[in-house]
Formats: sequence, structure tokens, C-alpha cells
Amino acid sequence: MKILEGKRLNVITAVIMSVLIVGVIAVCFAPSKAIHISGNNTYEPYYNGNRDGNKVALTFNVYEGASVVEKILTVLKDKSAKATFFVGGCWADENIDLVKKIISLGHEIGSHGYYHKDHKILSESENLAEMQMLHALIERETGYKITLFAPPSGSFSVTTLKVAENLGYKTIMWSKDTIDWRDKSSKTVYNRATRNVCGGDIILMHPKEHTLNALYDILEYYQKNGLVCATVSECLRKNG
Repeated sequence: MKILEGKRLNVITAVIMSVLIVGVIAVCFAPSKAIHISGNNTYEPYYNGNRDGNKVALTFNVYEGASVVEKILTVLKDKSAKATFFVGGCWADENIDLVKKIISLGHEIGSHGYYHKDHKILSESENLAEMQMLHALIERETGYKITLFAPPSGSFSVTTLKVAENLGYKTIMWSKDTIDWRDKSSKTVYNRATRNVCGGDIILMHPKEHTLNALYDILEYYQKNGLVCATVSECLRKNG
């Protein structure tokens, strides 16, 4: 009986391990989603970067927390890591010197709209206005040209994707969401940013104190596991 029980345990263990391996593969190699419209046009938001590389991208959606952003920049510098900051226009307008600092440190600036509107329900002209106002502000004040757009709350329509593409933007989503705007736990943020992480992952964050408190350990984990924390654009490159 003991021998049979031992065999059963071995079979169960093997099955569990197989399921876990398949799950990790599915996470790491899930294809990006595409939205097809009439004709031959296809508009694609990006949910992950290059899965064949070792780069991961931390993204910070910013409409608040200037003092936390300053501290985030310090941690990133200490760990020689890069990130992408999707800034809101009304925030950027009031914190343009901090935007300039983000750029000067080699990080990437992306668009998060101007007033944090729901782009899914906006008309074509309204989508365009939200993106163009921020684009003009950043280029006028810093000379930097934005090429990425992250829709507020991840809400978009085919119209949003079309407007973004016509402006030369890639629309960026995420493969891992820390949900740090809701769950105020550094441990939870750390776990969500590191669990089953692999090359090409885009990790969504916000400038929150508990996220800041987890950031150093997150970057340590990436480094120890051979991952490079880069900008979204770097993460998207095929040779990345």
C-alpha cells in the first residue's frame, strides 16, 4: 500500500509541476491583442514587449505625487534602472521642471492624456485633443517628442487606437498590474511586480508611497534574475 501511495503522490506531483510550467509559458508567451476594423487596417495596443529578450519595463502613470516621483527617480538612479512615466497633461503643466528632470535622467515620457478622461467614450476629435494638448506642452517646454500613449484606466476604443497611430504613437497597456492605486501594501505590490516575471513584461505602477517602499526590492529581484529594467520603447525592440 505504501508503495502505491508513493506512486500516486509522484503522479500528482508531476501533474502539478506540468500545470505550473504550462502556466508560466502561457504568461510569458501570450500574444498581444489586436483590434481589426473594416478593410485591411489593424490597430494593436501593446500588452508586452519582446519576449525573446531580458528587458522588463516599469511604467508609472502620473497625475499626482510629485514628491514621490522625485524619490522614485532616486531609487531608479541608485539601481541603474530606467522607466517610462506616462504623465497627465494637467500634472505636467504644473510640474514641468520635474518632467525635465525625468528626461534628463534618461527615462521615457509617454502620454496619459491631458485630463484623465475615459478615451473609450470620446469622439475622434476629443481623443485627438486630449493627446495633442499634452504633446504640444511637452514638446514646447522640453523639446521632447512623445511616441507612446497609455489610455487612462486602460480604457480605449478603436477610435482611440486610430487617433494614436495617426499621431505616430504606440498605445501601451500592461502584462502585470500592481493595482497599487487600490491595494496599499508594499508586499502586495512587490509580489505582483515579481511573480512569474519574464522578459517583455510591462508592469503598471503609480507614484504611491507603498509602491516607492517596494521599488528597491523589486529592482533587486530583477537584477538577481538576469532582467534589465528598461524603458517601454527599449523593451519593445526585437533585439532587446
